[in-house]
Amino acid sequence: MDPTSDGIRGQRHGSAPVPLSVLDLVTVGAGRTATDALRTSVEIAKLAEARGYHRYWVAEHHSMPGVASSSPAVILAHLAAHTGRIRLGSGGVMLPNHAPLVIAEQFGTLEAMAPGRVDLGLGRAPGTDGATAAALRRTDRLNEGADDFPQQLAELTRFLDDDFPDGHPYGRIHAVPGPVQSTSPGGVQSPHRPPLWLLGSSGFSARLAGTLGLPFAFAHHFSAQNTIPALDLYRESFRPSALLDAPYALIGVSALATEDENEARRQVMAAALNMVRLRTGRPGLVPTPEEAAAHEFTEMEREFINSWNANVIHGTPDQVRTGLDDLAKRTGADELMLTANAHGGEVRLRSYELLANEYGLPSA
Repeated sequence: MDPTSDGIRGQRHGSAPVPLSVLDLVTVGAGRTATDALRTSVEIAKLAEARGYHRYWVAEHHSMPGVASSSPAVILAHLAAHTGRIRLGSGGVMLPNHAPLVIAEQFGTLEAMAPGRVDLGLGRAPGTDGATAAALRRTDRLNEGADDFPQQLAELTRFLDDDFPDGHPYGRIHAVPGPVQSTSPGGVQSPHRPPLWLLGSSGFSARLAGTLGLPFAFAHHFSAQNTIPALDLYRESFRPSALLDAPYALIGVSALATEDENEARRQVMAAALNMVRLRTGRPGLVPTPEEAAAHEFTEMEREFINSWNANVIHGTPDQVRTGLDDLAKRTGADELMLTANAHGGEVRLRSYELLANEYGLPSA
């Protein structure tokens, strides 16, 4: 059987060490609008599809002016209308923020729009601060939602497969679009169902993904110190399932390529200033490189930025390639999912193009 036929395992192109994919935060820069950011997302998705990137994921965030990806399902529907082959998915939906039935309905609808190319990546963090999480969940008992994640995941899986056991309170409830349509008189239903992925930045989801035999995505781009321990735990915990017979792990990587090394540094500093503001409770639009260059960083801010940028692979295309190749070798990741964080959409778009050229990816 073709190992890529399950929709999980990607195909490596050109001289890339592993399949390459895209993680989009739909970032909004100062002086730009959310409309601008979403138009950029369409352009990046079209480029990614044309150049052989395997999948394109968007991440759920809330109450962050510089991140316009609060509604992954809505954005994915928009991207589905502008693409025809690339896999589209969530990296991820923060399941404790939602009723499992709602997510089953949303991604069943996406699967009907783009049959056979939808991924459902799930996380247990809120994707925001505590107050916003409380507003989303209508409760301030936030730990309860995270602790119940395995139960929520099991419920979501039952809705997606329409297989609650007899006597279950939800046994007569069906996620539509979904398998129930194939059992209705005259019903014909797509054989596809979005594969589940678990996302994480620590060991909890790594172990759970391994135990359940699910593919795993690790957030190396903001938790690099935990990457190898989490991947080791995932592989050690892995039990074959109907979905996967062997572990499959991708890692999210911050990577930005420009023609000039100094320009890459300017762009990365602007993204780093944005992170400083976010981590100190002052989220805003992504600043311009000029604003970052004029900013007087405190000693504490510089310490944070040096630590943050140490895990951002940036520079000329050949420099970024060297960094990505080394990271793939060190971690043994099965796939690299690149996120290019910069103020301007044109810089992000160009980065993905430069790396496609550097690795000799297909050209449409």
